[in-house]
Amino acid sequence: MNLKNYLKDKYIYFLIISFTYFIILSFMWGFKVSKIVILTLTFLYFMLFFILFLIDYLRKYFFYQNLQINLQKLNEKYLICELVSKPDFIEGTILVDTLYEINKSMSENLASYKKQNIEFREYVELWIHEVKIPLSALILYVHNHSVSPKILKEIENIDEYLEQILYYVRSENSEKDYIIKDVKLKQVMREIMLKNKNVLLSKNISVQIDVDDICVLTDYKWLLFMINQIFSNSIKYMKDIPNKKIDVKAYLDNNKIILAIKDNGIGIPKSDITKVFQKTFTGKNGRKLGSSTGMGLYIVKSLCKKLGHKVEIESKEDEYTKVILTFDNNLYYKDVTKM
Repeated sequence: MNLKNYLKDKYIYFLIISFTYFIILSFMWGFKVSKIVILTLTFLYFMLFFILFLIDYLRKYFFYQNLQINLQKLNEKYLICELVSKPDFIEGTILVDTLYEINKSMSENLASYKKQNIEFREYVELWIHEVKIPLSALILYVHNHSVSPKILKEIENIDEYLEQILYYVRSENSEKDYIIKDVKLKQVMREIMLKNKNVLLSKNISVQIDVDDICVLTDYKWLLFMINQIFSNSIKYMKDIPNKKIDVKAYLDNNKIILAIKDNGIGIPKSDITKVFQKTFTGKNGRKLGSSTGMGLYIVKSLCKKLGHKVEIESKEDEYTKVILTFDNNLYYKDVTKM
């Protein structure tokens, strides 16, 4: 609040004061009051109002100035009520009380929405578990009977999409479900191959794995899901060529463990490469196939961020796509856990 705006706001008071002064001055002239007395009373009259307005301006100025400074410093603006001191003028008191009521109402509504959101997520998670039971039985039945491979593939797609939804729902509070420990990449890749063996065989895709006995510090279940999402994308966007392949390699680089998964599929257009981790982004390739949800890599990026890992992607259209996962080689943690 600057002085110019304050004076504009108080112009009606100045008009009333000036009008009142001229009435008083008229009476004094009528009663033949001496000029010295008139000048003295005029000085005292305007000095009194000047002091009153100055006091009023300064206390409001410091209050609103402090309010604006604190508001600019806050990232969560709704916390401003916690930093505002109780003012000593009526307009400020009304403002602060109103802010408290607004904040209270917002907090209550937010708590209500959070509760509804949690209940909905819990319901979705329960529903997915319930659906996966008969789906698993159906997959087992298809494996044991002479059913078309196409039907099996569609059923497995349903299972994959259900798992994707389940992990997306859980990823909101995934930190509550972490078990951080040394995870052998060889064991993870063995399970990935087992999960995808049917589609790899049906599409004649060869997989070259070179991870030695490298271990990474992470959560086994979440890592398994992330790598499986990357594998699913590689399989989904594979070109129809004789030598289809996926290469998996792990190595140590500057105290970091790098896991690179590279395929010789259709690649990603240059215009899409910076957007592939965005939520629901399908891009040119997704529109071609019509079966992309745009959620897989988004969830992978989100989980990597929460686990402290890094994910990057390199690609050249019609040539290859390479997804790189980077893990910290936390030697201190390993030494402490061995004690």
